[in-house]
Amino acid sequence: MSEVTRILNQIDAGDLAAAGELLPLVYAELRRLAGHKMKQEAPGQTLQPTALVHEAFLRLVGGNSADKWDNRGHFFAAAAEAMRRILIENARRRKSLKRGGDRERFEILDDDAIIDSGDVDELLDLDAALNKLALAEPELAKLVELRYFAGLSVDDSAEVLGVSPRTVKRNWAFARAWLGRELRGEDAV
Repeated sequence: MSEVTRILNQIDAGDLAAAGELLPLVYAELRRLAGHKMKQEAPGQTLQPTALVHEAFLRLVGGNSADKWDNRGHFFAAAAEAMRRILIENARRRKSLKRGGDRERFEILDDDAIIDSGDVDELLDLDAALNKLALAEPELAKLVELRYFAGLSVDDSAEVLGVSPRTVKRNWAFARAWLGRELRGEDAV
């Protein structure tokens, strides 16, 4: 049993002090995953990788969470899902009219050049398509979360999902094609 799994079991048993032991063990990996995901976000993003890690960690082990993790892989899968939800909530918050979401954000550089910050609609469309995929193929949706939102490799995704890397590659190709068709609005053939 890994050290992470042992601490997760302690947290599950109600030992709140164990959460303090968990963060140093998983922080570097969570930070790497968050950094990878934030590189995929549009410029001008107000959420930083460190904040994403802390928010995801708090959602996973803080408060009255009834979640139980079987092992390290299960914990990181839950972290990937938490990061996805945080990014989606952040995109929705930025887009909402109440907070000026109808205004486009621009970054002004020293030479007064204006750079478009990107399209929040793409992230929201991806989330809607991913939710639709989850209804039909939950394992494929979980794979997309692990690969796209958490930035896990094929091998790491295979370990978390308990399948072979070859299965991950095949399912990843199918999921990307399915999402691409869904996002483009093409009818199924």
